[in-house]
Amino acid sequence: MRKNSQNSPENGNNNNFFNKNPIVVFLIFAVLIIVIFRAMSPDSGIGGGMNGGVNKNITYSELKSLINAKQISKVYIGQTTIKAEAGANTIYTVKKVEDPTLVPTLEAEKIPYGAYNESNFFTDILFSWVIPLVIFFGIWMFLVSRMQKNVGGGILGVGSSKKLVNSEKPNVKFSDVAGVEEAKEEVMEIVDYLKNPDKYLRLGAKIPKGILLVGPPGTGKTLLARAVAGEADVPFFSISASSFIEMFVGVGASRVRDLFENAKKEAPSIVFIDEIDAIGKSRSSSPMGGNDEREQTLNQLLSEMDGFDADKSPVIVMAATNRPEILDAALLRPGRFDRQVLVDKPDFKGRVDILRIHMRGVKFAKDVDIEEIGRLTTGLAGADLENIVNEAALLAGRESKEHVEQKDLIEAVERSIAGLEKKSRRVNPKEKRIVAYHECGHALIAEVTKGARKVTKVSIIPRGLAALGYTLNTPEENKFLMQRHELIAEVDVLLGGRAAEKVFIKEISTGASNDLERATDIIKAMISMYGMSDVAGLMVLEKQRNNFLYGQTIKDYSDNMAQKVDEHVKDMLAKRFEDVVNTLETYKPAIESMVKALYKEETIEGEKVREIIRNYEEENGLPSRLVPLKDENNEDIEEAKHKEE
Repeated sequence: MRKNSQNSPENGNNNNFFNKNPIVVFLIFAVLIIVIFRAMSPDSGIGGGMNGGVNKNITYSELKSLINAKQISKVYIGQTTIKAEAGANTIYTVKKVEDPTLVPTLEAEKIPYGAYNESNFFTDILFSWVIPLVIFFGIWMFLVSRMQKNVGGGILGVGSSKKLVNSEKPNVKFSDVAGVEEAKEEVMEIVDYLKNPDKYLRLGAKIPKGILLVGPPGTGKTLLARAVAGEADVPFFSISASSFIEMFVGVGASRVRDLFENAKKEAPSIVFIDEIDAIGKSRSSSPMGGNDEREQTLNQLLSEMDGFDADKSPVIVMAATNRPEILDAALLRPGRFDRQVLVDKPDFKGRVDILRIHMRGVKFAKDVDIEEIGRLTTGLAGADLENIVNEAALLAGRESKEHVEQKDLIEAVERSIAGLEKKSRRVNPKEKRIVAYHECGHALIAEVTKGARKVTKVSIIPRGLAALGYTLNTPEENKFLMQRHELIAEVDVLLGGRAAEKVFIKEISTGASNDLERATDIIKAMISMYGMSDVAGLMVLEKQRNNFLYGQTIKDYSDNMAQKVDEHVKDMLAKRFEDVVNTLETYKPAIESMVKALYKEETIEGEKVREIIRNYEEENGLPSRLVPLKDENNEDIEEAKHKEE
């Protein structure tokens, strides 16, 4: 952003003092006013301070007597009156008499004397009201003017976006962005246009004025926008949409105008508005009335995007949101944000590339397997991966290691997914036994059920706020759809903990409360939203809608249907629980082996779980129910390992 003359280095020091210390400046000027007022006061004579004592009226003869008695310290002679000080607190006022002997008498008695200007109605009004009010008003206008110049306009600068806008030329390049290759391809033509606009203008092409980056939190929308500006080497104006909104109506619109005015001065440039749904929410989505300030801000944004000519002053507006469904239709029409770019969570290759980027500058051991970490972090966004790398470096630094090791990365992944390990939490032997069987029940069902997510680790070390143990399940690949058997498999895994308590402990505990809640929700969704039961057929009973106050699930079915749904959920949970119990009865010795290993090591890896199950099946001649692990290319990981060996 261009620097105004008021912020130039020549007067920067003065500006900083006035801008940073307005109260100090005000006090200094107030003191000066008092000094000036006192100096200009009519009663300020040679001795000054005459108005501070007790004033008494006496006759001229009495004054002469006091002078002769040496009780007068100072005398002030006016045009019609004489004032005499007797000590520090008494002032005598005398009507003046033409007496040529007064001055010689004062000189003989060595009493200081002088003249003073007598006050009248006009001077009282002038010095008591007019002059102080004028000076105070001048100071107030001066301070207001300084504040306006400092923040760029408005009442005390409240309508300006200058202090809210981050203006820079980013050093971020496309090489610093990974996991969103398709999104990068979509915005590359923006970079080419900003660098070589004639190539497009010659053909009559018009570049999109607005690009909306849509995706879950942490996927790199802001980073991608900065990379566009960095590659094009143009100014980058970034602001959060919530910064436009103030309690005063019209302030947001003023800030929008100010933002675009600055961007046009620096054209070609990029304006980036983060979380645009804060001002871009649909104006028809509020049945109880709208927000005038937000709507005025949105209207001004729409007007500004229509008002500039992209050919003469190329300003590209980029915005980010994770709630595109609530944006106003006028914002998304052609000519405004007419292009939406999906910035989604990365796949396996993208996660590996992101990890490599964030591992720059961090000292890692040579045996670190980035691909294993990539498989463990399925479903995580770029921000999560950055946090994992940083957390691993912190863990290694805490132990004074020279390099970050693989186990540090794995521990960082577990912290991100399951929470902080609570080694200090003491669990009594009875509860430890319950937790061990509970978690082993989850793990075994996950390994022998088709469609379930395979086990990465089983632990009876408490983590997070309330978990006394955990089973870490990670999918072998990114999944965007789930089939019916996969949902049922997830229900079976959730019921595995309660079933293990029934089979081995012979008494159930409260540890399965969250498992039962999630299992119930899955079955209800299968019935009411996914059309996967005979109860409602293909009829959708529940809809996800964005309400004025809340994002609610709207239920639209009769009480009779609700009773049928409840009965079906109850029956299906009972049937799935019975099947899980039968499976655990079949694999009882394998569960006991897992529990024994857990008691010894407190944590066992998924490979150890599979080894115990495989050995039990081979010893008892059972057909293997283990589902082979698959990688991102749907290839058998175990088979690939054997081939390498």
